Amino acid sequence: MNEPIKVVDTPASDAASKEADAKRLGKRRLGFALLALAIAVAGAGGYTYWKRVASRYVSTDDAYTAAEVAEVTAEVEGPIAAVNVVDSQAVKRGDILVVIDDTDAKLALRQAEADLARAQAQVASARADVERSGIDLKRRQALVDSGSVSGDELTKVINESSNAAASLNGARAAVAQAQARVDKAQVDLGRTVIHSPVDGVIARRNVQLGQRVQPSTPLLSVVPVSEMYVNANFKEVQLKKVHPGQSVDLECDLYGKKVPFHGVIEGFDGGTGAAFAIIPAQNATGNWIKVVQRLPVRIRLNADELAAHPLRVGLTMKAKVDLRSESSPQQLARSGS
Repeated sequence: MNEPIKVVDTPASDAASKEADAKRLGKRRLGFALLALAIAVAGAGGYTYWKRVASRYVSTDDAYTAAEVAEVTAEVEGPIAAVNVVDSQAVKRGDILVVIDDTDAKLALRQAEADLARAQAQVASARADVERSGIDLKRRQALVDSGSVSGDELTKVINESSNAAASLNGARAAVAQAQARVDKAQVDLGRTVIHSPVDGVIARRNVQLGQRVQPSTPLLSVVPVSEMYVNANFKEVQLKKVHPGQSVDLECDLYGKKVPFHGVIEGFDGGTGAAFAIIPAQNATGNWIKVVQRLPVRIRLNADELAAHPLRVGLTMKAKVDLRSESSPQQLARSGS
């Protein structure tokens, strides 16, 4: 039988093996050292970035443009005689938007003016009666001492004078009422021509030529695009250091990063969106899960930037608040101009 071959370690091979193990250990230690150094550098860099940059800002992409939209409604009844605007059309304050047929309004004004003239004639007649009864009363009073006029007759004349004065007061009241009807008719006639209340863009036009409208019928809306603002919905945990007057950098998806917008925080809503929902959340149950709420923050946009790059209601924005900033009164005034 063949016997197994025995390998005998020599001092030279043992030394080589130990040297190889030492090299591998050294490389491993160097790798760990480099990894630890990289982690330390990354940690120091992250801390420095957080301390000097990230901790200065809070941001959200849950932000949208908004405006105080002017709702134009009919104030008198009548058929539509003219519609001078269409959706997306730019208008100026005072421009004629809609005209309601004024035939009924003119007839009502003429009737009110005729009633006023009649009431004024009644005042003139009542005033003449008062003057006549006053003269008669003075004449009778002068004859009382001579006995030519009895006391009963004098009392009758006094009553007639009082009745004439009461009739005059009633006629004057009728004149005032008639004048009020004339004023109302004139106002209604003026309301047949509907003007734009603000500068803006027409939206949601619901009125058509020939349509008969009633008072309070919604006709259209005017969006004041030059007075846009932003509602930014920040998480409640982000608002600890946020307050009115701080500057905000904004970016709109419509224009991208190449067109930055700037604004100033004006204030905070009175409650979260969930609080004002039609069916508000009821958390008084056993199965309760905490959900971080968002609070709308109103941001006033720079007017010059809005003029250069107009926005529309409902566009998506990204907002970043500089927590260390504080807008000066000049900046606030310029932002709102």
